[in-house]
Amino acid sequence: MKITVKDFNVNLDDKHILNNINLNIKRNSIHAIIGSSGCGKSTFIKSINRMNDLVKNFKSSGKILLDGKNIYDDDIDVVNLRKRVGMVFQKANPFAKSIFDNVAYGLRIAGCEDSGYIKNTVLDSLDSVGLLDEVKDKLYESAFKLSGGQQQRLCIARTIAISPEVILMDEPCSALDPLSTLKVEELINELKDEYTIVLVTHNMQQARRISDYTSFFLDGVLVENGRTEDIFSNPKCEKTENYIAGRFG
Repeated sequence: MKITVKDFNVNLDDKHILNNINLNIKRNSIHAIIGSSGCGKSTFIKSINRMNDLVKNFKSSGKILLDGKNIYDDDIDVVNLRKRVGMVFQKANPFAKSIFDNVAYGLRIAGCEDSGYIKNTVLDSLDSVGLLDEVKDKLYESAFKLSGGQQQRLCIARTIAISPEVILMDEPCSALDPLSTLKVEELINELKDEYTIVLVTHNMQQARRISDYTSFFLDGVLVENGRTEDIFSNPKCEKTENYIAGRFG
């Protein structure tokens, strides 16, 4: 297992956001997290790289193990953790920089000064997300000139440029048109050969199309977890069946 979650709880102020989550996420898999708005999906994946540490009054208990090591141990270097566990957000968030400098940003922040290595990594990362041929003649133009779908793929390239082991994706296609969504989905499928991917999505068809495993969250509780084919074809829990069928959520 790449990630093992044991008896994990989250509280914000007096509200119990996640309740005793136990979950395994396999290496080099796409693991979808589904559930209605406010059920704790985003809080859960942000806990995997400790982004919730930045939230006021965030408290957690239990363990999240990355390769067997609890990421909430006192000796964990959180900056290094976030290099190992990258994040792609719901809305593309390119920096106010050129396309090239967006992808190079993480390398430079990490202290890399080898211009040849930076250039090769930027080009390789853009190529990996299928963007290089589209932008090779405008690498030093503003990233804001790209379409929404291109910007999201740029953000994925920026994430993989620092060679993470896990990529967290929080509804990465929700703001995209169908064609851009298809390109991102194809990219996600290709990326699992090298990365472990945890994907939050409201799109049931998307979860079914591209994920290997699916976890259904409801009101902060993990209701059901298993192979995606089983979850969608033969759910064990009535609540899961009702959600997938669109009877609530």
